[in-house]
Amino acid sequence: METVQTAFWVVALLVVLALLFDFMNGFHDAANSIATVVSTGVLKPGPAVLFAAFFNVVAIFIFHLSVAATVGKGIVQPGIVDTHVVFGALVGAITWNVITWYYGIPSSSSHALIGGISGAVIAKAGTGALISAGILKTVAFIFVSPLLGFTLGSLMMVAMAWIFRSFRPSRVDKWFRRLQLISAGAYSLGHGGNDAQKTIGIIWMLLLATGYASAEDASPPSWTIVCCYMAIGLGTMFGGWRIVKTMGQKITKLKPVGGFCAETGGAMTLFLATALGIPVSTTHTITGAIVGVGSTQRASAVRWGVAGGIVWAWILTIPASAFVAGVAYWISLQIF
Repeated sequence: METVQTAFWVVALLVVLALLFDFMNGFHDAANSIATVVSTGVLKPGPAVLFAAFFNVVAIFIFHLSVAATVGKGIVQPGIVDTHVVFGALVGAITWNVITWYYGIPSSSSHALIGGISGAVIAKAGTGALISAGILKTVAFIFVSPLLGFTLGSLMMVAMAWIFRSFRPSRVDKWFRRLQLISAGAYSLGHGGNDAQKTIGIIWMLLLATGYASAEDASPPSWTIVCCYMAIGLGTMFGGWRIVKTMGQKITKLKPVGGFCAETGGAMTLFLATALGIPVSTTHTITGAIVGVGSTQRASAVRWGVAGGIVWAWILTIPASAFVAGVAYWISLQIF
């Protein structure tokens, strides 16, 4: 009986740790949802954060749990995951999130989690324990999501410039200040729909490994879904203010029409990835869309040095979080 109770509390503590990661995910990535709408002056930071948090949670009613299924069942071979692996994965992801938040670097919480899972699993059972299809499609979208965001953002900007070429700039600005509320809401829906499901996935992975859920279940328990969406919404409410300035002003200067195009291009990318069950980075996506919008003006409108620094953070995210996760897995074995 004591062993069963101990196992229960270990699982409960890991669920709390996962929800903390989810909260930090929202906190860290809040800037992705609100940077454009704040930098264009359409909303002030306070209302923008509440606006984004609301749509993060509303996403629970919009998207199927395809991303959660990928993380929960499509990354690691059955029978490999245990509490030590989940602990290592979460510690690796959270550590990288804290470091990048502290230095104001817009990195990917999503890929930090995938890196964390991979590092802990490799430390336990080697690379053969990973499901290559799940890993490869996630890694592929490190490149696909910003490129798709770039393409859609730039194409929309060109289209808007052509459609409204004969209108007065003040009139265009007035219209797109209103339209940007729609695009910002859509982007926040995509953010909540994709990112909350990654935490649902790792909790599902934990419950499957410890017998609190069955592999035959089509979806995780309802309480995990509700808790994860609420956690990311609360994280967004508190906001990652250190990153807002980088995303909203340092890469390129945005006007409402540019903000609308960047958010819409980013939202379309997130909706597609979530439908395909691919855990992508909202940071990568919105950065690509912002750069795409800026590049339609002229190449010098984009601060490529800042964008390049962000790309380096993307490249380092998975190996860095994987390394920390591997160390955390080893420490967990020694302690527990």
